[in-house]
Amino acid sequence: MLGSARGGFAGVPEAGARVRAPELGALFRPRAVALFGSGDGRDAVVRWAGALGARVYAVRGEPGAGVAAVAAAGELPGDVDLAVVLGGDALPVVRQLSEYKVPLAVVLGAALSADRLRGGTTRVLGPTGADQFAPLRADLDGPGVAVVAPTGPQARHLYALQELGVRVSHWALTGGAADLTAADLISYYAEQPGVGAVACHLGPVRDAPALLRAADHAARHGVPVVALASPGTPVLEAALRQYGVVPVGSPDQLRDTAALLARARPPRAEGVAVWDDGSCGAAAPVAALARAAGLPAEVRGPAGTPADVLADPAVGVLVCPVPAPHPPHTDRLARALADAAEASDKPVCVIWGSPAGPGTAYRETLLGSSRLVTFRATANCVAALTAYAAHHRRRVAYRSPYEELSDAPSPSPSARKAGPLLRPGHRLSEHAAKQLLRAYGIRVPREQLVTSAAAAVRAAAQVGYPVVLKASAPHLAHRAELGLVRVGLTSASQVRDTYRDLAEIARYERVDLDGVLVCQMVERGVEMALSVAHDPLLGPTVTAGTGGILAEADPDSAVRVPPFGDGEARAMLDELRVRRLLDGVRGGPPLDVDALVEAVLRVQRIALELGGDLAELAVDPLVVRERGQGAVALGARAVCRTDTGH
Repeated sequence: MLGSARGGFAGVPEAGARVRAPELGALFRPRAVALFGSGDGRDAVVRWAGALGARVYAVRGEPGAGVAAVAAAGELPGDVDLAVVLGGDALPVVRQLSEYKVPLAVVLGAALSADRLRGGTTRVLGPTGADQFAPLRADLDGPGVAVVAPTGPQARHLYALQELGVRVSHWALTGGAADLTAADLISYYAEQPGVGAVACHLGPVRDAPALLRAADHAARHGVPVVALASPGTPVLEAALRQYGVVPVGSPDQLRDTAALLARARPPRAEGVAVWDDGSCGAAAPVAALARAAGLPAEVRGPAGTPADVLADPAVGVLVCPVPAPHPPHTDRLARALADAAEASDKPVCVIWGSPAGPGTAYRETLLGSSRLVTFRATANCVAALTAYAAHHRRRVAYRSPYEELSDAPSPSPSARKAGPLLRPGHRLSEHAAKQLLRAYGIRVPREQLVTSAAAAVRAAAQVGYPVVLKASAPHLAHRAELGLVRVGLTSASQVRDTYRDLAEIARYERVDLDGVLVCQMVERGVEMALSVAHDPLLGPTVTAGTGGILAEADPDSAVRVPPFGDGEARAMLDELRVRRLLDGVRGGPPLDVDALVEAVLRVQRIALELGGDLAELAVDPLVVRERGQGAVALGARAVCRTDTGH
């Protein structure tokens, strides 16, 4: 039963695990390329290889300009480090490449199964399209953006970074991802010099834990990863953010946010100065949008210069909107902004609102600067600045969640105590669910499960008045609506009569009780809820949010994927609107946030150790009391998975 406790849940490595990034250098700068077949894409490959100074050999193919022919794979020279398979049955070729120790292959226009690739030593990109061999500009300077996307059409907006003067350092299209995935490429990019940020247009994710490990690897190397996930994957987006990724909502935001994070050094101050050059009045609306997004923005100018503003220690970013060009004024402004950016380590952003058109201000001065970041839309600039500020706040506090995994042996004593409660396909009664919580150190009220009125009276005396009586049954829903909960009982006669009432209601409603809970009555606080659920991509997840009556009035929640530590648990709570209630309102005392964080971490431990056995666990309500008085789980329910896979 406790197989999941012995190994955690699928995808989580041992404590302190490290990703070993694959060696993929030949995908981007090969020494020599071998061509197999003659399908579409041959000319693109030859041009791409020639631009990089790589020799090209056609195996059983026709020679041509820049292409030498060899009769068989065995005649390839030893410096061939990349093969390209053009159509046909790729599998026999890939197996040959493993035999001849060619490390990498790109498969174009051919079907290929991941299952059939197992056991080979040649890593394979694809099946993908000829856009994989789109030429990259070599005349651009500054930190680059490394790109990974499923297909060329999905990555065109990222290829267009070069039109904005931003260097694309690496370019990879995973296609069918029979072998190499976005996770492999992110891990590799994170270790490459000159990569300022990774822009990832995610396709369908089949191995979410591998993707999270790659994101963690990039975060440890200080390389920002910006990702556009498939619609309808909010848990995946939350998990990516937890592992240091910057999630965005559209392709243009992916492009612009990656460009800013690649070029901008970490902020030295929080202030956002919006430059007003005195000609158009565009600064005030931009500053208002920035403030609405939570950025401390204010208008500066027109007195002084952009360089003067950047010299202010309270300013972290300078933004200048240019709605329309007005030569020669705009030319001088662009030059002043570029010069200021080159002389400062603070980011300078320009919002160029008019069509690009001819002229030196936009095409030569702004796009020619490797320090400026040029946007075409105000909303994208504000979104990118918001992401930039949030990313660097998280970066400073980031600690790899894998480092916070306990090295204690498994199964833990808590898991051993909880084990006998779990039966595949069964729903636990509230009493049993609370025993599970108690096994993991989560505080529950004093309570006893009784099956007679006399036993209820004895239990009330032991628990201590006042007490609460609750009917208990594994499948009992809407208990309060049925009248099967009574609170504030203060005498033996009340307890005796109430027990009989509950038993009578249960008989009338045809509820098969396993007993009645006689519970300690707990002074109320803020009602929260914690839960464990099973996500098909990510396995067990932990959610915190409003609970009890508060959830009916204002449902609010935040989710995390284990493992995570104290800091992430607190960040999770900070996302909730209810967070301000925990600090005390209208002069009320602050509540025990530390106890709530501890409860979150203990529920996470349940997810890590029992997640393979539990389909659902809900702690609701969890009453958070005044600081120093703890948090108490007044209600709990748990459902065991039908098939635990053991």
